[in-house]
Amino acid sequence: MQSQIAPVIQFAKRLAKYRRGILASAIYPMNSSILEGVNNRIKVIKRMAYGFRDASYFFLKIKDAFPGKA
Repeated sequence: MQSQIAPVIQFAKRLAKYRRGILASAIYPMNSSILEGVNNRIKVIKRMAYGFRDASYFFLKIKDAFPGKA
């Protein structure tokens, strides 16, 4: 914005609206492909767990499928 070049100022103004999203994608590098894979695996577990009466067991199966980083 401090530049005296008009195209650079115009570009900076356009980016200002998206600043929050740009910073979030730099800080949290998770993309939608990983999220889609997680959602798909949860749906598969849900289909396999059809008829179970215990919801806590279902959530334990989901936690077991995604152990996290060691």
